[in-house]
This record gives sequence, C-alpha cells and structure tokens, in this order.
Amino acid sequence: MSEEGGGAAMWVAGAAVAVVMMPFVLFVGVSGGGADTGLTAGGGALNPKNVPPEYVTWVLKAGSICPTITPPVIAAQIEAESGWINGRTSPVGAQGLSQFMPGTWAGWGKDDDGNGRIDPFDPGDAIMAQGRYDCALARDVERYKERGIASGPTLDLALAAYNAGPGAIEKYGGIPPYRETQGYVVAIKNAMAKYTAIATDPGSGTIPAGRQMAMPVRGNPPVTSPYGMRVHPVTGVHKLHTGMDFGVGEGNPVLAAREGTVTFAGWNPAYGNRVIISHGSIGGAQISTTYNHMSALNVGVGAQVGVGTVVGLVGSTGYSTGAHLHFEVQQNGQYVNPAPWIGR
Repeated sequence: MSEEGGGAAMWVAGAAVAVVMMPFVLFVGVSGGGADTGLTAGGGALNPKNVPPEYVTWVLKAGSICPTITPPVIAAQIEAESGWINGRTSPVGAQGLSQFMPGTWAGWGKDDDGNGRIDPFDPGDAIMAQGRYDCALARDVERYKERGIASGPTLDLALAAYNAGPGAIEKYGGIPPYRETQGYVVAIKNAMAKYTAIATDPGSGTIPAGRQMAMPVRGNPPVTSPYGMRVHPVTGVHKLHTGMDFGVGEGNPVLAAREGTVTFAGWNPAYGNRVIISHGSIGGAQISTTYNHMSALNVGVGAQVGVGTVVGLVGSTGYSTGAHLHFEVQQNGQYVNPAPWIGR
C-alpha cells in the first residue's frame, strides 16, 4: 500500500522489490483434510497450503466480509504486501502484514483480536482491516462504474485502488498507467491460483438402513450435549440447545449427512465457521442441516454435495468452549431434534 508522495517497497514472496510509488489520495470509504483441502468463507475456496496456519482463520473471516474480496484475494494480497512476514515497516512507513500507512490505519484499524489494543502489527487486526478496506474500495469502484467514470473488473479496480488510491481510478477511468500499480494487480491475480482450491469430493458415504441421514462425523463419537433446554456454557442463558454436540478433536473432517445444495458457507458470530445444506423436501417438509464451530470450511455456496462430502473441519470458532461439532436439523425453518434423523 502506498500513501501520499513517497517511495515504498512491495514485498513479493518475501523479497523486497523497490518501486516508485505514485501519489496516494487518502480515502475512507464506507466501513463496513490435507494440504489440498479447499477452505471457504463467503465464497471463493482457499487452499491453505501456503498460508501460515496461525493466519488461516483470519484470512477466512476477512474473506467473508463481501463477495468480491474472497479468502484467496486476501491471502494473495498479503503475499504481495509483506510476503507473510509480520513486523515489517516499509521505507515510507507502511506497517505489518497488510502494510497499512498510519493515516489509513487510523480509519480502518479495530481491535479485532480482542487483546485490548489496535495495532497494525497484530495479524488479526491487520487482516480484518485489510478486508474491510478492500470491500469499501470495491463498493467505491462499483459506484464509479455505475456513474460511467471507470470501467474494468471490480476486483482489479479495487486492488489498484488499494495500491494507488481510489482517486487514481477516478482520474484515469480505470487502472492507472502506473507500472507499479499494474504490476501489483497482476501479481495478486497470479498468486490467487496457489491460494485457490475447489472442493471436488462428491461424497462416497451411504445412509444406513432405517435412517434418514448419515452421521456428520466419522466413527461413534460421544454426544457431549444433546438437543434440548440447557444453560448456555458461554452466555449463561437458559435456552434451547438447537442441535447435538459431538465430542470430536480439532481438524477431524465434518461430513454432509445427506445429499443437497450448500446455501450458506461463511462466518457467523455465534456459530463461527458454518455451513448450511438444503436437502429439499423430505416427507413433505423442507429439510436443512447445519454444521457449526468449524476451524475451516471445504465448500462454497451453491456446491452440490453427496452423503459424506467433507464440508469442513472440526474446530472451536464462534461461541464455543472447546473443539466439537454442533450439528442441527431444520424442518420448515424450525430447529428439531437431530437424533431421530441420524439414529442416535
């Protein structure tokens, strides 16, 4: 990222490349399995092979803020900005993984990791601010396009705006003729390939005889909290526990209980990383299942899944006190006891 009149270094794959930065017009928009596993959030599959493990959840969260800025975009942009090396300060003062200039950081930084400080060197704060700012820029360039003062793919324009400022997009009607900015967009678009994976597992499981759904995890794990009224372990509120909790270790695969279509795959503050699958009409009722608190997701919205398709990995995201799978069944939009459906 560059800012008003100065030189900076764009870090590519850990190597500093000296470039001449064009003027930046400071702008604050509207705030808003294995190595080949595809992880998604809010659309766009992330292959975490080249993402440091401690940053995967933040990349997924930042990539779920808006449809244009997907997790692979966030990851590829961090590579271009800092080479995944935190603690860097560019010659003109851009800081951290996402290389925020102090003036820009003041408008976008928040205490996203909850450690009591707002710091561009805190990876969670930086990556989430990057997602918010990217999404604001995407909305801004969309407005330019609607007004007929800019043209081009929204993602390309947003990335160019991150580097050169939205004023440059408006001035030139698209990506500005700056060699460094054009190279920045190309570098990120090229790097996205290694951070992108598409879930292709069609599911090879079967529904046991006499049941309507298969187990959403392998083996015979204990039910650590059944469906029914209870005191919520995080909020302390006496309320309906809308599903079944299975005691399964972090990173174990979460499986589709029945074939269907993914209607949601992303972040929810309470449920964490969540997938919802619609199974259509069963016995005259519309049935969906949900898979919650996962450490990562393996499918995107619109994916067709079969019985046993890996939809994500067990985790402890959202309102959770430890690794487990919270599995739910919805009948005509209302939560019902999953036990009869899976024969438990």
